[in-house]
Amino acid sequence: MLEFAAIIILGVIAYWAAWKFKIPAILPLILIGLLVGPISTFITADGKQWIQPVWNGTEGLFPGERLFNFVSLAISIILFEGGLTLKRDEVLNVGPVIGKLITLGSVVTFFGAGIAAHFIFHLSWDISFLFSALIIVTGPTVIGPILRNIPLKKDVSAVLKWEGILIDPIGALVAVLVFEFISIGHGYNYTKEALVEFAKIVIIGISLGFTAAYGLYYSLKLKLIPHYLLNVITLASVLFVFVLSDLFAHESGLLAVVIMGMVLGNMKVAELKEILYFKESLSILLISILFILLAANISIDDIMLLYRWETLELFAIVVFILRPIGVFLSTSGSSLKFNEKIFISWVGPRGIVAAGIASLFGLKLEMQGEPGAEYITPLVFMIVLGTVLLNATTARFFSKLVGVFLKNSDGIMIIGASNFSRLIASYLQKNGRRVVLIDNNVKHIEKAKALGLEVFQADIYADELLRNVEFNDIGYLLALTGGGAVNEYAIEKFAPDFGENGAFRIITTEELLSGEVKNKKQLFTHKDDFLNLGEIVRDFPLVNEVQVDSKEHYLKLMDEINGEHQSSPMFLKDNKGVIHIISSLDENFKIEKGNTLSYVGKTII
Repeated sequence: MLEFAAIIILGVIAYWAAWKFKIPAILPLILIGLLVGPISTFITADGKQWIQPVWNGTEGLFPGERLFNFVSLAISIILFEGGLTLKRDEVLNVGPVIGKLITLGSVVTFFGAGIAAHFIFHLSWDISFLFSALIIVTGPTVIGPILRNIPLKKDVSAVLKWEGILIDPIGALVAVLVFEFISIGHGYNYTKEALVEFAKIVIIGISLGFTAAYGLYYSLKLKLIPHYLLNVITLASVLFVFVLSDLFAHESGLLAVVIMGMVLGNMKVAELKEILYFKESLSILLISILFILLAANISIDDIMLLYRWETLELFAIVVFILRPIGVFLSTSGSSLKFNEKIFISWVGPRGIVAAGIASLFGLKLEMQGEPGAEYITPLVFMIVLGTVLLNATTARFFSKLVGVFLKNSDGIMIIGASNFSRLIASYLQKNGRRVVLIDNNVKHIEKAKALGLEVFQADIYADELLRNVEFNDIGYLLALTGGGAVNEYAIEKFAPDFGENGAFRIITTEELLSGEVKNKKQLFTHKDDFLNLGEIVRDFPLVNEVQVDSKEHYLKLMDEINGEHQSSPMFLKDNKGVIHIISSLDENFKIEKGNTLSYVGKTII
């Protein structure tokens, strides 16, 4: 009981440390697991591990096949959640570069790493290609923390983000199919019967996955499930499908839950976001337990299997040869620059799915007596730990070295997509600034998309914005909603990440009437609240521009615009064409002839 409680506590501590230091959670989880597992044998008086998942086959926390059973169930839940995130529309819209990365890039890694493992470690072709299938994936939970504190162009961040999201379930599916083919071949010696059995596994896994997804969908649609049982019934359904599929065709359960997640994730399920939030929380708990257990289950003998020069040789081939080949083949003919391709080649950390499935398949194949199966888990853990350490410690420096690090984050995030927000967003976008609108109102989002604006549907009280690495080039934050409390919360929460160059909000009606403002430097406009701005844009839906002759002329123009009830000043464009938010201008800013003053509302000049 003490050991199990310690695993949960250490897992939570690992996740907190990952959040605090902005590193992938898998790194402290595996390191803690190794510390309380094989490394602890050098510390304890009797040479035993502090935490021993399995010992002598019949002792430990999970004696016999119980560890395998727990890992199987945990991985089924994690893969189901991964399947939920794979959206058909997103796959079609990510562009040719990402499409090639998750296909052509995966093929390069699969065959290249398989051949390298076979000739370097003299493993069978079966085990070699299972290893290569497992290291295809680059998980979003690993890439996200690495990129979050590196300002990059949207295109570069988007490629790495979407590769990780889309390749997670696809890589898992490939690994599952390779494992099942090995398992069938082990029993049938790759005869005609083996192919029939393999086809049976694929057909049953896909059929049950589809059936379960549609069954759950119609149960939700017909209101057969009460809201308070939604999450637990979904969890029970996943476990039921996993076990049932395995009963019909041995080892088909993982395939069934991946398919179930993919199908359900592409249906119009109103409760899907709530299911995802629950599954995310559950996955965090399972992953924290799982990886400490799996790392602790690695023995000194397993580590010694890799204590040879060939390990570095295999790592170098996978990271420094195969990854760049896959990236450059996938990005040929794209708009990405050479230095951007180099950076994408450098950042390819393997993640949770690779390590988790590797441990599961390694345990199973060792039980079956498959020659070389003992190499699967340590080899994959070596790739995972090595790539995470390499990228977590060098990505920021390397981005500066190759010149993809953005020195100025001049993108603008606007909270709220009302008519006023859409008007100034269109103006800024036409003038070469990246603008992202954030709103949870479907009508506002549809209108913004119709104008060709970049818009993101999100609840600002959730953390999804902070996890989005594509916002790394955002340096200005404008909170322009009709709720004063919402605007203040947005500034307080997001200014450290998206407002490094300035965070501004609309003045509230109360502040406007009383003349008492908490922080005048935060105001986007000093004379108009949300209602006034809405009326101005409704009556005069345009942004006016007027040339400035001198600072005195600028001040005179500002007085005239501020004196007009139906006009409000917004931006100043310098002689280099760079747009500045007026509220961000300090006393040292030099106003010159040729500058352009922009304002919304009635034309007064």
